Amino acid sequence: MQYISTRDSSDKLSSGLAIVRGISKSGGLYAPENFEEIFDYELLETFKSGYSKLAAEILSKLLTDFDSDHLVNFAEKAYGDSFGSEPAKLRKLDKNKYVMELWSGPTFAFKDYALQILPYLLSESKKINKINSNTLILVATSGDTGKAALEGFKNSKGIGVAVLFPKDGVSEIQKLQMLTQEGRNVSVFPYDGNFDDTQRIVKNLLTDSDLINTVNDMDVSFGSANSINWGRLAPQIVYYFYSYFVLVDKKEIKFGDKVDFCVPSGNFGNILAGYYAKKMGLPVSKLVCASNANNVLTDFISTGIYSSDRTFYNTISPSMDILVSSNVERLVWDLTAKNDIRVTELYNSLVKEKTFELTREEKHGLNENFVAYSCDDTVTENMISKVFNSSGYLIDPHTAVAFFAAEKHAFKNPTIIVSTASPFKFSVDVLKALGINSTGFESIRDLEKISGLKAPKAMADLEYSAIRFKDSYNEDNIRAAIINFSSSLV
Repeated sequence: MQYISTRDSSDKLSSGLAIVRGISKSGGLYAPENFEEIFDYELLETFKSGYSKLAAEILSKLLTDFDSDHLVNFAEKAYGDSFGSEPAKLRKLDKNKYVMELWSGPTFAFKDYALQILPYLLSESKKINKINSNTLILVATSGDTGKAALEGFKNSKGIGVAVLFPKDGVSEIQKLQMLTQEGRNVSVFPYDGNFDDTQRIVKNLLTDSDLINTVNDMDVSFGSANSINWGRLAPQIVYYFYSYFVLVDKKEIKFGDKVDFCVPSGNFGNILAGYYAKKMGLPVSKLVCASNANNVLTDFISTGIYSSDRTFYNTISPSMDILVSSNVERLVWDLTAKNDIRVTELYNSLVKEKTFELTREEKHGLNENFVAYSCDDTVTENMISKVFNSSGYLIDPHTAVAFFAAEKHAFKNPTIIVSTASPFKFSVDVLKALGINSTGFESIRDLEKISGLKAPKAMADLEYSAIRFKDSYNEDNIRAAIINFSSSLV
């Protein structure tokens, strides 16, 4: 299978090269030229062999230049002990209402499902394509991707990781997870600005020809672990199939029945993986896009107009505090019948005018697959309280936004709410929603008491971990810092 740049149809690569490059020279993202429909009873039988086997089978249809036995090995290493006995656990809350918990991995967020296997995929991609240079992974994070990338790639041979995050735009636990990260090949750069600023600077670095030449001279090449990289996005398709098959296996639905997924959305990668699962034959009726007060995606799906010219809000669901959602570009490419010229025009307009608009036909394709709802922090807090008081079930703020959207959507089909992070990562805000004021690590202990749950040990241990990365960065000094870190990899 070939992968095509959304902004240059002549730029076609194998899946391995798309993973190595991350982003195209034109600034476009790589996307599959087509999808094979794989939903059948044979895949259901594969599901019964476990998450790793299902992951390897689905990835083999997307990463066609990889050896299938190698993919099985990678999946078993990635999804073994570190995800516990029940990965992508599905919990029934009510009739037609289910929650898929994606936070049993080593960093307690859904990003682990991609970033535990991506190091194997990247290393294999380099091997297949006989690339011997060191790779520096540049990551922009709104909270969860950074820690997951650092943990996934730490001490990887020939690969370094540089993570940039908005220094005032993540939770305290998320910040400490990154600033205390161990590993000889990692570095963390707290950045002045919001996530959009951070993401913009990383994209600029990845396509800066002078900078690329400078690090190439050190025998270093850039890569990405954000969902702009196909190797980050592809593994997320798996848990949509997995959760569906769990419902079939438990006789909650019949094979072939349609379901809806409700996904808290920021950079649009997670919900796009659900869209791709649908294109691969999974019986999905609607993908419900849940946003916080930064409701650019809600407006886009409702009107067909994407506009980043709006107020930016720091919310209690910081991983969704985004106004320029990168993966929308892959969807737009699909909606425009893979018209690279049209996509380039639209994204040039987004840069210059901070807006673009879909045609009526393109908007029809959007609304066939997606609906969208948004809420502010007050509603988010109320939803955390409502769910806990009615069922004893504890959710983080991002999941609370998804619960709100699912209620607005009214569960017209069996609906799987995608829970993206452990509530303990946001213990201060979860407690506040429950009417309790607490700060620091005391909030983790207080949340344990009120919920009867045990916080993940690695999270509680952060209280005693030394901070390694203490400087902050901006547009003036980040380039030099990246060059300096690149030189340390040689």
